Amino acid sequence: MLWVLFLLAAWIVAGTACTRLCLAAVRAAAADADTGRVHELTLYEAAFLSGGPRRVADVTLVAMARQRRLLLARTGWATVVDPRGRDEMERSVIGAIGPDGQSRIAPVRATAATADAVRGIADRLVRAGLAVPDSARTTVAAAVRQVRSATVAVLGLGVAALLTPAPPDMPRHLVALWFALPLALTLSCLAVARIEVHPYSRWASPAGRRLLGDLTRNADGTADDRTYLTSVAVRGVRAIGEPDLRAAFTHREAHD
Repeated sequence: MLWVLFLLAAWIVAGTACTRLCLAAVRAAAADADTGRVHELTLYEAAFLSGGPRRVADVTLVAMARQRRLLLARTGWATVVDPRGRDEMERSVIGAIGPDGQSRIAPVRATAATADAVRGIADRLVRAGLAVPDSARTTVAAAVRQVRSATVAVLGLGVAALLTPAPPDMPRHLVALWFALPLALTLSCLAVARIEVHPYSRWASPAGRRLLGDLTRNADGTADDRTYLTSVAVRGVRAIGEPDLRAAFTHREAHD
């Protein structure tokens, strides 16, 4: 009856992993329950929810370039024209460029993305229930990995059980059928997690994604500067219309 011990171990591994995933998903969903108040996203907040800290740096660079306070060359260099930043993010970008007033775009973007101004944006969005806290994102991802590992463990235990001697009155196919039950549990949890938990794995919570959906429908890339920058915030640098400005970011991507 050694196979029974393997089966018990399989159920323990599968049950523990699936329970952890369910609890992590419930805690992540609970953050969405307190977001009944109205919140109008700023440009930087929309950028963070859409693409994280680096998207905030990108939209800041584009905004300053369109206002001719920053020159973004086709070769991937950024040059300061107006050293007076109008908000914390602009001052972070200017500081990242350095005292010489000129730097490659890639290191500027990376440095500005880690600035205190971005962390402040993230904290405000988390408190509003619109962004996923780092801890929740890490917990859900770790739980999904544990369920995947449990799936492999159940398969291994099942194979081990089939290779051990079994009583004559216990057919091998029946042993395999018993192990199919915990395997079905882990696979079904992974399938549900892919559908239901996936929205929590990025920057925006479900409430934040709903607000982004409203912005996306209105961001049509028209000549209006606010609408244009909103389009860049929610869609990324691919929404840039000017050839020269797009070339600057394309050159940057080639050197990232």
